[in-house]
Amino acid sequence: VMEFGEFKRKLAEVSNAINRVLSSHIFKENKILFPTALQVVTEQEWQGIREDFDEIGYCCFTPEKAIAKPEKPPVEKPKAEEKPIGEGVLEFETGTLTREEIEAILNTLPVDITFVDKDDVVKFFNKAEKRIFVRTKSVIGRKVQLCHPQKSIHIVNRILEAFKNGKRDVAEFWINVGNRLIHIRYFAVRDKEGKYLGTLEVTQDITDLKKIEGEKRLLDWEG
Repeated sequence: VMEFGEFKRKLAEVSNAINRVLSSHIFKENKILFPTALQVVTEQEWQGIREDFDEIGYCCFTPEKAIAKPEKPPVEKPKAEEKPIGEGVLEFETGTLTREEIEAILNTLPVDITFVDKDDVVKFFNKAEKRIFVRTKSVIGRKVQLCHPQKSIHIVNRILEAFKNGKRDVAEFWINVGNRLIHIRYFAVRDKEGKYLGTLEVTQDITDLKKIEGEKRLLDWEG
């Protein structure tokens, strides 16, 4: 147990260090960042900044009436590379992807995913490099109940029913497969209005994740 005198000394050291950092930070904001920003950032760009903060949140405080309601037309955000939306390119709220990119991303994920639609029909699974549970294309179009052992079908139906009626959004399980620990999660997939679209199964081998301790930062990476 730390002595009270030592505690006060440590507290003073930490407090002084924090004070120096914050004072320096505030000085740079008030004397450098903000004056420069007022000169180079346009009114439309400020509106875009406000909308971004309304979406991701504010640090330390939230302005009254945080959600911006601009009188002007919505700000068109600059794009990293202006390209017309062509055939085979899907436009999302947060960007665009080609069919090839989407498939590659899904197959690169370190998890097995399977999507079952609102009618309990298997519609899609990814082809991760090291799938935990084997899937073949013959499963596409089949009822998901036909993909589970008879003894567990009633549980599958209960999960799906809970998702459909809005009582649950997630169900998770973990099992041992050989010497590996497998984490299985089911997520209710809904649109923006909350309408049920289907269920996403996500399976991950978490054996090595459970062994992680301490930290490994980006700067620790060695190529």
